[in-house]
Amino acid sequence: MFRKLFAATLAMIAMATTTPALADPITLGEDDIGTTFSFDFDGYTDGDDTIEGLTSQISFTLLGISDDGQTYNFGYDAENTSTTSTGTLTGFAFDVDPDITGVDASGTFDFAQLDGRYPNQIGQVDVCFKAKKGGSCAGAGSGKDGLQNGQSGTGAFALYFANPNPAITLSDFFVRYQGVNGDGSASGKVTTSSSSTGGTQVPEPGMLGLFGLALCGIGVMRRRRRAIAA
Repeated sequence: MFRKLFAATLAMIAMATTTPALADPITLGEDDIGTTFSFDFDGYTDGDDTIEGLTSQISFTLLGISDDGQTYNFGYDAENTSTTSTGTLTGFAFDVDPDITGVDASGTFDFAQLDGRYPNQIGQVDVCFKAKKGGSCAGAGSGKDGLQNGQSGTGAFALYFANPNPAITLSDFFVRYQGVNGDGSASGKVTTSSSSTGGTQVPEPGMLGLFGLALCGIGVMRRRRRAIAA
């Protein structure tokens, strides 16, 4: 009985300390420098039909903010995690509040465009990043430029603002696939998300209370067992 109760307690604590899914949108300021935000994406067509096995993950890290508060610098890591379907991950996009006046990009997706239209009924996005230069946010030519199944890439981008901003908000994250299963194209939307600072998490006060309550429960059960045995 004690072992079962102890295992159940550990499971309860593990569930309580799991990082919750990160709500969309996210607001970033000086206190968030060094924080990484990870997003898992699916793949779907115009009919909003999910393409089985077409997936990817992108992580954004806020690297720094300029002294005047007008430039926010990010690093990104992207991976095409697709399994049973094939498709090239050719870019990603999101919205920014307040409006950005410029953007620079480097790495795997080193071409950026402001105020473009994303396909698959998504519509206009504030900024998109692509693996190949083009006239729209739709993709990268033949779809051969980007990340194939199992490939990963990195890079950085800077968002420029007309005025100082103590905080900005990013929202509506999407990705773009081309050459899906050898022919078609698709977009992807967020399925799960999380954040981390890379440091050791300190339990919240509520979590400490839960842990103490569980230990008290274990102690009561042990005393009852001793009383029964006597």
